[in-house]
Amino acid sequence: MKEAIREALKGLSTQGIPIGSVIVYQGKIIGRGHNQRIQKKSATLHGEMDALEKAGRLPAHIYQESVLYTTLSPCAMCTGAILLYKIPHVVIGEHQSFMGEETLLKSKGVNVEVLNDAACIQMMTDFIEKNPSLWNEDIGV
Repeated sequence: MKEAIREALKGLSTQGIPIGSVIVYQGKIIGRGHNQRIQKKSATLHGEMDALEKAGRLPAHIYQESVLYTTLSPCAMCTGAILLYKIPHVVIGEHQSFMGEETLLKSKGVNVEVLNDAACIQMMTDFIEKNPSLWNEDIGV
């Protein structure tokens, strides 16, 4: 989770939304990313999607044996990617700022672990307070 938080802080340092993600296979990070919707004027570049993109094209079994760490509960789009690649374990930094599709993930057999990490909560609380319109845009409000 520390690496996912580092990714989130990278996003924040470039005027973006502080959400980060890493994908771990056999104890090694194979993909890392952060939300870059603002920086790259992207409709889809959430932290999880960026980490998957940077992991690159890999054999299916690698994703099926990986753990995805994300600082915030995954939205419907990112949940769809997690399910598509059959990632079996998702560790979530927090879901107080935004409750994603955790129920759907669990219903499909994904092991969902929520840490409610104080640093993740504070990072999102501060960002939302200072940037409500950017946050609302990111979550489709």
